[in-house]
Amino acid sequence: MTTNSSAPSRWRVHRARWIAGGVLVVGAALVALLATRPPAAATEVQTPLVGHEAPSLTGTTLDGQPFDLASLRGRWVVVNFFASWCPPCQQEEPNLVTFAFQHRQPGGVALVGVVYDDTASAARSFLSSTGATWPAIPDPDGTDAVAFGVRAPPETFLLSPTGTVVAHFDGPVTAAGLDYWLKRAEEGTA
Repeated sequence: MTTNSSAPSRWRVHRARWIAGGVLVVGAALVALLATRPPAAATEVQTPLVGHEAPSLTGTTLDGQPFDLASLRGRWVVVNFFASWCPPCQQEEPNLVTFAFQHRQPGGVALVGVVYDDTASAARSFLSSTGATWPAIPDPDGTDAVAFGVRAPPETFLLSPTGTVVAHFDGPVTAAGLDYWLKRAEEGTA
């Protein structure tokens, strides 16, 4: 009786091809999933600042105007630390523009940008290209970032009309997310 010794060999090659093809399909699906899903959204971060008055924030804006955070008392304020080179900041900026537009009425929520580890010219160009119209303050030596405990952009703080830090977010915020936290803070449930 003669046996075909090449049959098991062909079966192994055929099986190996199917396994390799399956691994390639799974790998391609994983790459597609990771490449197309949006980056992680902002996360509320516990900070010793919550429940306390926000640190002082004064200076000259990128537009050359004097700025003092204390002048915004009586309004809800969003303080956003950003950089033009930061991909999550680039993702976040259209949401901030939308939020600012939705709250543009007199006495509405004020937005303030703080430039984090970036040049004034790059930050100015970035804000201009996105349609941002709120004041932005350079922080060339990182003093403001240290005072707020910022580690990396984007980080955002929600301040009450009394100047108290109500919430701190790490990562790109959305207009809907800010509205949610603003409503919770206004209701006293934040």
